[in-house]
Amino acid sequence: MPLAAARIIVLVMELYAMLGTLFAICFLPRAATRMDPRLAGAPVTVRLLILPGIVALWPLFARRWLGGVSAPTERTPHRMKAGSR
Repeated sequence: MPLAAARIIVLVMELYAMLGTLFAICFLPRAATRMDPRLAGAPVTVRLLILPGIVALWPLFARRWLGGVSAPTERTPHRMKAGSR
């Protein structure tokens, strides 16, 4: 039984990684610049650096992409005191 459970866990993780890789291939060229405009002028090496993070956290990025969310606004004490939100 433990070997069968381990195989299922590995299969699920492989599927998650494959879906994440497919998502990252679709997400990085188009949607990444819409979500964060600062990425538009960045070199390709920056996109390669963020690739593993997108593969690992693809459900969060997919939710933000489908929801049409842009770059998040910082909420630091300094900005709140200054009144710019």
